[in-house]
Amino acid sequence: MWEKLRSIWTVPDLRNKILFTLAMLIVVRILAHITIPLTGTEHQALVSLFNSGKNVGQLLGLLDVFSGGSLQTFSIVALSVYPYITATIVMQLLQPIIPALQNLAMQGEAGRLRTSQITRMIAVPLAFLQAFGQCALYQNQHVLTNFSLVDPKYALESFAILITLTAGVMILVWIGELITENGIGNGISLVIFGNIVSRLGQTVQQGYVSATSGGGNGSGIVSIGVFLLIGLITIVGIVYIYLGQRRVPVQYPTKRMVGRNMLVGSAQTTYIPMQVNSAGMIPLIFAQSMMLFPSVISQYLTSSTTPWLRDSAVWVSTYLVNPKLWWYWAIYFVLVVAFTYFYAYVMWQQQNIPENLQKQGAFIPGYRPGQPTSDYLFAILNRITLAGALFLGIIAVLPFFASVGGNQLLGSASLLIVVGVVLDTVRQLEAQMVMRNYSGFLS
Repeated sequence: MWEKLRSIWTVPDLRNKILFTLAMLIVVRILAHITIPLTGTEHQALVSLFNSGKNVGQLLGLLDVFSGGSLQTFSIVALSVYPYITATIVMQLLQPIIPALQNLAMQGEAGRLRTSQITRMIAVPLAFLQAFGQCALYQNQHVLTNFSLVDPKYALESFAILITLTAGVMILVWIGELITENGIGNGISLVIFGNIVSRLGQTVQQGYVSATSGGGNGSGIVSIGVFLLIGLITIVGIVYIYLGQRRVPVQYPTKRMVGRNMLVGSAQTTYIPMQVNSAGMIPLIFAQSMMLFPSVISQYLTSSTTPWLRDSAVWVSTYLVNPKLWWYWAIYFVLVVAFTYFYAYVMWQQQNIPENLQKQGAFIPGYRPGQPTSDYLFAILNRITLAGALFLGIIAVLPFFASVGGNQLLGSASLLIVVGVVLDTVRQLEAQMVMRNYSGFLS
């Protein structure tokens, strides 16, 4: 391993890519410490909100993990890159619906660049809306006392906060694209990866303090041991499922020139790699959004003057979207499984593999091109997606079972992001090493 690392460091351009990536991640962490000015009272209210046992505090704490603590400090990059991720998901879902977008995606590099430009344009209003919702939520929790776009006294200051948060999102998107072009790995994923890892030390400290504060009976040490064991098994499972694939054999006809005639020769055999988890962590984002939406709405309606509306909001926040109750996690599990199937089918329709095989003259042994091939591949997709969906659902509800001192520290989405980004980055390092005639990083 050390020999492989040394060989990477001796390649000048590869070394520069790694240093550039690290430098950009440091810039992201510097931006995370530039906060939006708050008064002493507002800052104390912000700290109390995250430390409280309320549902809204727990949900904000979950989102704060992905922002690297920026949401808790209310920095200029508090929204992280999630408006851009939302815009990317919207573009992927709209491509099968809008023929113009589908045709644009098939135009090669030029189409990809145009699609990326449209995605960034969609991300700007989404970031502004999310900034407004975050500020409105903080105002409802008495963190922002002077936020108002209607009152002329505070309108300019409030608008400046919204513009700053929106600009912070787009700056992170720009840094992520710079990493993708000039560094190693996917830039947007590495930005989220850096945010999650930056909270690792604080998370471990909280778990240790929570586990050892219960006394000297040794139960805290047992809790930590069980938590670490579950975490290790989860990481191994994520790697196994992430790399798992069903290889469907495909034969492509090869041609050879004999004189002036083109004769068909023997077929070349290859395979279609169908991933067990083709949806990645997108189902978790969808499911979390569905669970967050009624919780955030209920927080606004609890102060309503209409009795039935106020009572309904209290019931929703107490019994329906309460992370301490088991049926909250049961609903979360069902949503993750459902969204996994939904996103896998959407991606399958976009790839259009059976039609592409037929156009290239390729075929799967034992199945005729066209509809029989499509039915066969779709049946395989159903089977392997079931395994991926159930695995994602189990990973999603693990925080309910794996806790230390009553604190849910094992984040399913966080683990998926960290493991996925590490594997992708290692693959790119491997490809870079093989291109330079080295034996590779893993081999």
